[in-house]
Amino acid sequence: MSAKRVGSWFEVAPGVDLYYEDEGKGPPIVFVPGWTFTTRVFDHQFAAFSGEHRVISFDPRSHGRSTVTMDGNNYATQGADLAALLAHLEVEDPVLVGWSTGSYALWSLVRSEGAAGIRALVPMDMPPVAMSCDAEDWVEGSIAELGEFLQAIQTASGQRAAVTAYADLVMIEQELTPELTAWVVEQSLATPPIIASNLLADACFANYLEEARQADAEIPQMFILAEHWSGVAKPYLQKHCPNSRVEAFGGHLNFWEYPDRFNALLRDFLSGI
Repeated sequence: MSAKRVGSWFEVAPGVDLYYEDEGKGPPIVFVPGWTFTTRVFDHQFAAFSGEHRVISFDPRSHGRSTVTMDGNNYATQGADLAALLAHLEVEDPVLVGWSTGSYALWSLVRSEGAAGIRALVPMDMPPVAMSCDAEDWVEGSIAELGEFLQAIQTASGQRAAVTAYADLVMIEQELTPELTAWVVEQSLATPPIIASNLLADACFANYLEEARQADAEIPQMFILAEHWSGVAKPYLQKHCPNSRVEAFGGHLNFWEYPDRFNALLRDFLSGI
């Protein structure tokens, strides 16, 4: 299922190497994967955009082929790592696309660096605040649901089962075949349970609403959602990010499962900025 791309490594901190892929020439688009996932989820986007854009993605620290480290497993550090990688690759005025918790890396970069050097943001299927006691808020899940998931991933077998169930119920609408299950689980299990748990806990208590609002006010921003969120997410975003474009279709992995539709939306967004 994975395209044959040749990546490189960049030492983002002493003893911590980030694996990244950098293909094509033109206006840069940077894709950031979500919790425990890798560049492999963006195979269709590399194929679709690298002919006219410089397309970059990376495995965040403790993900995939990057160094597993006990330091910096949070989204503030992931945003700082993203900034360091962009500087290393001399990327200017990028469009930043973050899937799931990868959106937190984008907003973390806005928090630390500001929005001025970013051409546009595309957060994919992640609320700026993961948990809330307000029933009208768009959230990642209830406190009970997120707590249950956190408890489930404390072991490798629990992480494997939780990711498989999540893929079947939330991520992918097509039939979850053994081959597809293996592809999903293999990516996630490169991150040890103790680190996966730390990342999830950090995401659960994250609050990037001010950064989402800042991006909404200063640069183009497009949210792409799974269809099951749209009823609560669209009014929430209209309230907090009224200038941002919002699109909804498919499941949590909609850009992988329905690449033609996603790529067309992204192209249309890019043409307008």
